[in-house]
Amino acid sequence: MHKKHDIKKDPKLSNEEDLVAIDKILAGNSAAFGILQKKYKRLITSLIRKMVRDEVEVEDLTQETFIKAYKSLSSFQKNYTFSAWLYKIASNSCIDYLRKKRFKTVSLSHPSPSGDEEIYLEIEDVTQKTDSAILGEEKKLALNRAIESLPAQYREIIKLRHEEELDYNDISLQLAIPLGTVKAQLFRARKLLYTELRKNLNLFTEH
Repeated sequence: MHKKHDIKKDPKLSNEEDLVAIDKILAGNSAAFGILQKKYKRLITSLIRKMVRDEVEVEDLTQETFIKAYKSLSSFQKNYTFSAWLYKIASNSCIDYLRKKRFKTVSLSHPSPSGDEEIYLEIEDVTQKTDSAILGEEKKLALNRAIESLPAQYREIIKLRHEEELDYNDISLQLAIPLGTVKAQLFRARKLLYTELRKNLNLFTEH
């Protein structure tokens, strides 16, 4: 029972522990990264699973996220929380994966005979996707782009609420901000997100 209570300890203290581990890693103690990986693996896996359905890819992207974090740790700015920085790496890895996956469905079915002329691309019908499925992917990409265009503080809170599915109290603990601030920032974030999505209104209306 006591261990369960420890999970929701002061997020400021939790971030301080992260910074201590980071200092150890940067000082040459690479084993300290295992502490961070163990602490955040479940959360990162959950985040990635919201964006990618293939469980094998979820595992690969989770590992890729931590590898990228380890390699880029020297660029981490301590005025941000490590968890927010890690979430951003995971989110960007997923977006890159989805973009590459979509690109691979495009084949050069009718290449131009001349390198100077325009090359026409044709969607390769290997999965026999319906128009609605393709439109669904377009919506996801548009939504991801809209979220990534938000200011950092709003982007993070939107992801915690709608991708991590954390409740207001958990977000308050995670970001170390008052509950009222969580609600206010979510309201502003959703308003900005709606404004951005209106640019792709044709994707989010019935045809």
